[in-house]
Formats: sequence, C-alpha cells, structure tokens
Amino acid sequence: MPLDFETRQIHAGAVIDAHAQARVTPIYQTAGYVFDDFDDGEARFAGRGGRAYSRNENPTNFVAGQRIADLEGGVDGIVVASGQAAILVAVSALAGAGDHLLITKSLYEGTNEMFRGVLKRQGIEAEYVPDEASDEEWAARIRPNTKALYTESLTNPLGQVTDLSRLAEIAHAHGIPLVVDNTVPTPYLERPIEFGADVVIHSTSKWLSGHGSVIGGAVVDGGRFDWAASGRFPQLSEPPRPGVGSFVERFGAGALGAYLRTVIVLEYGPTVPPTSTFLLLHGIETLSLRMERHVANAQAVAEFLAGRPEPASVLYPGLPSSPYYALAQRYLPKGAGSVVSVDLGSREAARRFIDALELITPMTHIGDVRTLAIHLGSTIHLKLDEQQQADAGITPGLVRLSIGIESARDLIADLERGLVAAGSVA
Repeated sequence: MPLDFETRQIHAGAVIDAHAQARVTPIYQTAGYVFDDFDDGEARFAGRGGRAYSRNENPTNFVAGQRIADLEGGVDGIVVASGQAAILVAVSALAGAGDHLLITKSLYEGTNEMFRGVLKRQGIEAEYVPDEASDEEWAARIRPNTKALYTESLTNPLGQVTDLSRLAEIAHAHGIPLVVDNTVPTPYLERPIEFGADVVIHSTSKWLSGHGSVIGGAVVDGGRFDWAASGRFPQLSEPPRPGVGSFVERFGAGALGAYLRTVIVLEYGPTVPPTSTFLLLHGIETLSLRMERHVANAQAVAEFLAGRPEPASVLYPGLPSSPYYALAQRYLPKGAGSVVSVDLGSREAARRFIDALELITPMTHIGDVRTLAIHLGSTIHLKLDEQQQADAGITPGLVRLSIGIESARDLIADLERGLVAAGSVA
C-alpha cells in the first residue's frame, strides 16, 4: 500500500549511510569522492556508476531532490542554489537562443525580471499571455520554436489560482511541456503533475524549508512528457555524440532529470551547499503540520481583514468574494496558501500600517514560520514605473502578508493595530 504524504515527507529518498548508519541524512561536506582505481575514475566520468564531483552529485542534495520529487509525484528531483537558479536551469534545459516561451502574465516580479532581463539577452523570448486569454488565443501564440508554457500554480502576491488542467491540455496538444512554479502551495496543498504539469519548480527557501534560514531551489521532472515525440528537444532525443545514446534512450521517463543533473547543473554549477540542504530536509519533515497552521491562520486573517472598513480590498483565494474561489476549491481543497495581500488605499496608509506593527516582521520573504509584511510598490516592484505597477496589479497601498504559524489571535491583534494607524490617514 502506498505511504501517505505525512510519512513520505520524513522517509522518502532517505539512504542509510553504509558505514556510520546514521538515521538522519548526514551533511556530506566534500568536494569530491575517492576513485577505487584508474578504471573506476574513467567509469565515473563516463556516467557508468559512482559519484565524481559534488557540483552535481552530493549525497545530501540527492536525498533532498528525491524527497521533493516523491512528494510532487515526479520521477526525479534536483536541488540547486536558489529558486531563481531553479527557474534558470529548467528554462536553460528546454530553450536556447532563438527559442520562445509562453508565460502567464501574473508572475512573481523576480521571475519577470529574469525573463525580460538575462534570458532575453541570451536570446530566449518570453511572450506574456493575458490572464483572461481563451484557449484559442493560447494556441494561436504557439510557434514552431516555442519550447514551454510557464506559469505559477498560485501567484505571488495577487493570489490568482491557475487552471493547470486547461493549460496542460493546450500545451500537450502542441507538443510542448507545462512548467509550473509550485512554491506557494507546496506539494502538500497542490501537486501540479496530477493536473498535467511536466516540470515543477520550487524556491525551497520558502515553506519547504520553512524557517527563513536557508536559500535553495528545486526542479522536479514529472516523467510523463514524450520528449522524442515532441520533436522540439533534440538535446534530449538525439545522441549527444557518436556511440552514446540519447538521454531518452538511456534514461527513459527520467530523461529531463538526467539532463539537468549531468549537463545543465554540472556545466552552470548552481550548487546548493549541503549544510543548507540539511536544514531543508529538516524543514520538509514537518511540512504538513506547518502548512495546516499556515493556511488556518491565513484564512482567519483574510476573513478579519475583509470584515474591516480600512482595506480597499483583500486578495486571498480562500475568500468567497475572490474571483479565484471556485478554482481554489478545485485545486487547493486543503487550503488556499498563506499569502494574503491587502490594499490599504494609499502609500501613506501602507506606511503607517507597516510602521505600527509590533509582532509582524517587515521584510522581504515568504514561507517563514514568522508572519512577514512588505509594501510591494516601494520594494519588490520598485523598478517598475507607475503604469507598469498598475498593469501588474500593484496598487499604491498594496501590502503583502506572508502568514506564519503564530497564534492567530496575536496576529489579528497586531494587524488591528496597523489598521487603526492606516485608518488615521486624512
């Protein structure tokens, strides 16, 4: 009988050390591994067994990658240095200069900066599709050089729930994979592969780690996309050199994961330190317990804010008033995440709100056990002009709250303090 999520978050991917037999996955703080002899060194570099170098084959990191893949329902997982690194290696594995990606309009601003910045300079074009686009419009924008459809399962900071099944159907009908950033829900609340996603990305710095103490990222290979039949990915379906089979021939359903590990991560080198991964593994062990408290607190906070006169609006898909409420009930039955955004009407009201908080921490981050608050227009979206912020849904008074696992009563008391200050703006 398959093990439950709560059990797998503790045990999946674990390997008992053959010598020390440590029950907890150790920190393998080493750059490399001893070869048995001359022939063994050659075999390792040829990929015929054994680790060669920690840039892409650290045992601590391997366990974490396999655990996240297991929780997401994928066949392989690779951990890297950050969430941004995870996006970069996933996109780099699929696309190159002259290629095209289709992107949903509402994404985290750091991701947007990458698409319109470094990736654009490298010759990868990211075309944004409006949130309200029809199936026909999506299909019409797919080109012969389109290599992926990219989205977030639950957007940060606006709380939009993506209809993943619809996007997966569109993507697969044209032979391209669906890539989904699932950072905000985590696999406890939503598993995009079950709705047709082919590649799943995480910033493991957030809820998976959970304590705001490490930076990291992960890419999960869903193992379901037919890379050879697509005809768009010769790097996976054709032999890399004479006498060597293609990644599809050698690794089957795990072709993308193997390519990420042995080519992209090996050559780019976005290695996460095993000390950070050790803390990530400890965070994952309590993921389900924390997420239950996170979403319960977020729902309570959202309902409190929605019942107050000061906010101009409250953005949270767990509220019946949200336009994404129906999708949240379908895709997020265990809870609509723990990011709540509140529009206080003006920049000055937002300033007074944040400055009045005593328990809630003003800082940039999400997914911490501590509740955090940030004014978006003056920080994360500062590089955008007024019109660009408006187009992105970032109003002058918008504050993002990442709801932690403190007492809901204490959080609401602190928020009330902030709202009273915000309401004093003439």
